[in-house]
Amino acid sequence: MTSSGSELEPAGYAELLAELKVRVRETRFRAARAANTEVLRLYWSVGYDILERQRTAGWGSKVVTSLAGDLQREFLDQRGWSRSNLLYMRRAAETWPTEEEFVQQPVGRLPWGHVTVLLDRLKTREERDWYAERAVEDGWSRAVLEHQIKADLRGAIGAAPTNFTDALEAPDSELAQQLVKDPYVFEHLAMVERVAERDVEQALIDRLQDTMLELGRGMAFVGRQVRLSVPDDASDRVDEFYVDLLFFHVEQLRYVVVELKIGPFEPAHVGQLGTYIAIVDDQIRRPEIHAPTIGILLCTGKSGPTVRYALASTSAPVAVADYQGLPADARGVLPSAAELEAVIEDELDHRRDDPAGLSDR
Repeated sequence: MTSSGSELEPAGYAELLAELKVRVRETRFRAARAANTEVLRLYWSVGYDILERQRTAGWGSKVVTSLAGDLQREFLDQRGWSRSNLLYMRRAAETWPTEEEFVQQPVGRLPWGHVTVLLDRLKTREERDWYAERAVEDGWSRAVLEHQIKADLRGAIGAAPTNFTDALEAPDSELAQQLVKDPYVFEHLAMVERVAERDVEQALIDRLQDTMLELGRGMAFVGRQVRLSVPDDASDRVDEFYVDLLFFHVEQLRYVVVELKIGPFEPAHVGQLGTYIAIVDDQIRRPEIHAPTIGILLCTGKSGPTVRYALASTSAPVAVADYQGLPADARGVLPSAAELEAVIEDELDHRRDDPAGLSDR
């Protein structure tokens, strides 16, 4: 029906309406981004003027306080003219000395709040530009940006010990290396107030999105406790194995097998993970489309030489990394992947049955 509800829709009406909705949303996005760019341009210019006058005319720091008060009185309906924000503007102009370096780079596409995080949490222009680029590419919120900086994402990416160079051909080995990091910091697990398994389980469920985020961008979740069956034709026996976590990387088009171990690294872990990788490669992966499967072993402590020898003993592409977040005395009660799966499935079933959250559970 038309908006008045009195006539039938003419031919092509639904298609036009759908097109107009897309056009309106795209225009609103472009307008918002343009407005953000103009705000950043204004803030940078204010910071630049303050910086230049302090450099050339000997203006002291008290002038920033005076400017803040005068601008706040002039623009009563606008926020952003506090003394602290003017100092952020000055630091932005100091970090990115020209308007082009600031506005036309990834940092110029971020909200101002993100920029202040870059200025507060990082020391060098190189670091700020790196995190700004990742924030733009991945659409990080301000909280996510702060988390990634605190977790030292830049230093962690590619740092996990692996045998990728020997197990994979170049440049695939370099690409695979960028999928792993060391350590993985599941910071939200440290929020558990009591050392009890149910508390750890609940923390993982409450912050499941954060858990996924820490594993890295591009990872699509395939399943938990994924069953792998290996039949033995000679004896009619079927061996079954269960992968803790299975992911698929949508950019590199490869399966990623993740095994979680409670406690320190043991060489036998690599052999177990290598078996899972081989089965996934043989039974699930499509060689004509997919890159070779890799494995990530997460443990709570590892010895460099032992890991190196263990990796040299397998032809399967494996990375070994620590995971952090839980207090040492709570790591022993971390639930197994099977237990976590059961709790998560129970929670999902509850939400499907009660989407509005009206029950008193």
